[in-house]
Amino acid sequence: MNVRALELGDQDFSEKFSFQPYVEWNFEPELSLEDKEYDIAFIDRNLKDEEAEILSKIVRAHSLFIVDDVFMTNKMKYLMKSRCGRTIKRKELVPFFENRLKDYFGRPYGEKYEPHTFTPAPGFKGSVSWNGFSEIILEGDFGEKMSQAAFWRGNIPVDAGQGIDFWLEYKKDPGIEVELQIVQFAAGSVSSIQNIWKFSEKELNHEVTVEDMKKDGPVFASINAKGHGKLEIIALHDRYSRHGEGDFLPGSRREVTFNREEVFSYFDPGDMKPPLCVYFSGYKTMEGFEGYHMMRRMGVPFLLISESRLEGGAFYIGSHEYERKLVKLIEDAMNTLGFSSDQVILSGLSMGTFGAFYYGIDIRPAYIIAGKPLLSLGNMAKAERIIRPGGFPTSLDLLWKNYKGLTDNDVALLNQRFWDKFDNSDLTDRTFCIAYMIEDDYDANAYQELLSHVRARGAKVIGKGLHGRHNDDTSGIVNWFIRQYIRILNDRYDRKQD
Repeated sequence: MNVRALELGDQDFSEKFSFQPYVEWNFEPELSLEDKEYDIAFIDRNLKDEEAEILSKIVRAHSLFIVDDVFMTNKMKYLMKSRCGRTIKRKELVPFFENRLKDYFGRPYGEKYEPHTFTPAPGFKGSVSWNGFSEIILEGDFGEKMSQAAFWRGNIPVDAGQGIDFWLEYKKDPGIEVELQIVQFAAGSVSSIQNIWKFSEKELNHEVTVEDMKKDGPVFASINAKGHGKLEIIALHDRYSRHGEGDFLPGSRREVTFNREEVFSYFDPGDMKPPLCVYFSGYKTMEGFEGYHMMRRMGVPFLLISESRLEGGAFYIGSHEYERKLVKLIEDAMNTLGFSSDQVILSGLSMGTFGAFYYGIDIRPAYIIAGKPLLSLGNMAKAERIIRPGGFPTSLDLLWKNYKGLTDNDVALLNQRFWDKFDNSDLTDRTFCIAYMIEDDYDANAYQELLSHVRARGAKVIGKGLHGRHNDDTSGIVNWFIRQYIRILNDRYDRKQD
């Protein structure tokens, strides 16, 4: 865990206050442009206009603090707005450095416990069934006293002073009561216990945090239960904690549905000039956002969207509540900037292309930029049997998750999930920029099918085909994807890009 901090002031705070070894404190009497980005910045003097301009490029959004008795010029006020900055009272500096500075570490991490390591407790006498990696169902008598019902084999490391957030996705019958138990062992031991945490159902309505204030040591997770009925364990997620300052990146936003499904977003206002560029993360087993540095280098306002419900993600589709929350994330960013739909670009690669096109129907952006489009998700799952055996089993989990079956009828229903919505949308004056793999083994006809559904509906399609299967030339797809962004920003929005 490292925190790279910047201070602009008259006196170096590191000479007045003590910092933990993980803090890299950089005191700059005068700021000059460097090829360096900081995790957090503190301003304790009036800035020159050119310094404010430099800060906007080297400090992350939601990570700028100005001491409240510092006079702010108009340029500094603009900087505060564009970086989502905050004022901090001078008397609050010490408690902030002691308790909150650690939450602005640079490298986020999140993961989902491996589903195949989930193990029913030896004493459980009921039935156990697996629906792929979508959920595990335990049904039977869990006993009258709270006791271990299941656990995940293997432990995860936790460093001294580190906090870990846990989120449990589960469903249960009313006759069952559950709790999450986390046990921490001393490093190098499987018998010497230094911490035990138990979280009730009420506590599990929110992310729960374990805080290691002792020594390094791995933690072991298990589910305790009592009562009788059916218990579905969907996923257990663990993430480096920022203690309420955001998941994965400071200032990020987490939305949760009634069914405990999550979607994450991170908004950076950039220079607050059009367009707003929305990027949907692709398939990734490490939880968090994708595309941060790519979007940041463009200097534009951007919104990152991510989710990790299945292994690598569930393609951004779900209940009406889930999809409405996702649309609202984009609309809220547009409203904050005062942008219309013509001042928005939706984009994504692979799994992210489905999010861009699916929610593009709701938002009606000027452009959709997509690399390796996946649109007929039922066909993608069907290809797993013969065309791509064992290549992408998450596709089968996606089919099961949405329609609780793997039949041809379920395949057709999942395909139509997109096309029914797309065919009833207004495509007038929309532009789709698409790079696709000619021998794609996931959704083989995505590009051609899109052309047939777009024909004579007022949209423009710019396409580029590369030879290979879905994952054979990712670098070629990404390069074309970035070039489309640069071209559109230059030509349509008069933004000169390198």
